[in-house]
Amino acid sequence: MPCGAHGGRFAKRPYCLSTATRNKRFYLDFYLIPTDQQTNNIIVYKNLIMPNPKIAVVILNWNGKEMMRRFLPSVVNYSKDVAEVIVADNGSTDGSLEMLAAEFPTVRRMPLSKNYGFAQGYNEALRGLEADYYLLLNSDVEVTPDWLLPLLDYMEAHPETAACQPKLLCEGKRTEFEYAGACGGYIDRYGYPFCRGRVFGEVETDKGQYDSIAPIFWATGAALMIRRADWEAVGGLDGRFFAHMEEIDLCWRLRTRGRGIVCVPQSTVFHVGGGTLAQHHPRKTFLNFRNNLLLLYKNLPERELKRVMRMRSILDIVAACSFLISPNGIANFKAVFQARREFRRIRADFAANRRENLQRTLLDPIPEQLPCSLLRLFHVKRLRTFAGIARYF
Repeated sequence: MPCGAHGGRFAKRPYCLSTATRNKRFYLDFYLIPTDQQTNNIIVYKNLIMPNPKIAVVILNWNGKEMMRRFLPSVVNYSKDVAEVIVADNGSTDGSLEMLAAEFPTVRRMPLSKNYGFAQGYNEALRGLEADYYLLLNSDVEVTPDWLLPLLDYMEAHPETAACQPKLLCEGKRTEFEYAGACGGYIDRYGYPFCRGRVFGEVETDKGQYDSIAPIFWATGAALMIRRADWEAVGGLDGRFFAHMEEIDLCWRLRTRGRGIVCVPQSTVFHVGGGTLAQHHPRKTFLNFRNNLLLLYKNLPERELKRVMRMRSILDIVAACSFLISPNGIANFKAVFQARREFRRIRADFAANRRENLQRTLLDPIPEQLPCSLLRLFHVKRLRTFAGIARYF
């Protein structure tokens, strides 16, 4: 099977770096010297130099000084030959910018005037930034040697692909997938997101079962690589989301316009997660429920909208009641209904976006959207892994 080919939607296949694109991009004092080391058909080269980086790795920081102290060294060390590393600061008050100047002088600092949130913060940071590819990276991510090479090689060889992500493993439990993105994201008919390696709260151990490159519905915002041209074509993230679900909305717009999104698990990073808001924080519950309704309203086909929204009104009540037995139960119970009220209040502000998205749709249905209920598969059929759910696509 040739490098870069897919053997079925979720089939395993070998991956190798393209010699043509590799020779086009890298120099070693005027020549390339291969080593004897080979891993999964990827030829490892030493001392690669990229005179004109094509990737801007952009970390959006808000009061994350200690996180950056801990994780930025890996990003700098393992990205410097391939990309420019930039920290956009969302109005931090913890001395983040001063720490960067003193301890990471090679990292470009981009102070923003206030805390714009995740979505608009990245829109502000990337506006006018010169690079062929943007890589949005959380400040609590540890990267690994040569992490950018498989991502870049795949994107260079597949112009039909708009965005990709690496494999995300848990920084604290390094053999387990990480909740926020695992090996790529999907969504069901009713807007419930899940991943290769994580279904609801069930997180799998990485045993190589998802080591194939695969098309996905959404790529995690914790480590999202996207072509600059595609970012600009769809207008970036929706800043009104503030935080949570904004990358799913972005990827949904890309997929309906016929652009591909993949996970390239030959690149691996480790993510802490929950660095801004804890799992059971009512603010996170509010944003997740409100923004999930917004992305459904913005992107669902007309034939599905009323049916899905009616079902969600029931499912959200059930979800709210289930919060009562969890930490911050009453506050999270209230947050669900606050989110629904806020959605109804601001829905009209998104009507023009919905019309534009429907008018520009080229792909319907999207193959990576589960056409049935994930809740039913999880709770009734007791399917707790992506492998068990994949046959229902």
